[in-house]
Amino acid sequence: MELYFLRHGEAEDYRPDDHSRALTPKGKARLQTATSIMKKLDLNISHIYTSPRIRALQTAQIAGEALGIEPQITEHLNYGFNHVALQTILAPHADDARIMLVGHEPTFSQTIAYLTGGNINMKRGGLARVDVGKANLQSGILVWLIAPKVFDALGD
Repeated sequence: MELYFLRHGEAEDYRPDDHSRALTPKGKARLQTATSIMKKLDLNISHIYTSPRIRALQTAQIAGEALGIEPQITEHLNYGFNHVALQTILAPHADDARIMLVGHEPTFSQTIAYLTGGNINMKRGGLARVDVGKANLQSGILVWLIAPKVFDALGD
């Protein structure tokens, strides 16, 4: 299974109602660049799942538009996301599925560490690919990690 972890783009400053923080214009622009590169990579993603928080949903919508996939909202990607929530998301899919997950830190980096045994730092708008078998999630391999600055450079 190919898992693509896309952290939401740059969002408005923190406020008490964290759920409603939207992407900034810069965040949207950077994601447009990143998703145009994702399209060129021909990732063949079959499903996009997203946190219900506005900044993640907007990120998923930008990715979905570029990749031709309608994002599905799931509470499993909200705060508290972990390997148990991931198993629930993956349960209906075949082992050869290619799935994009759109969510937040620090849970993305923590979950990737659980899957691969390696520590990473997901930047806003960054994308990681982890290959994993559903039968043993802890045997995952970090295939690549693309920082937003790399997408920016490739988009020029």
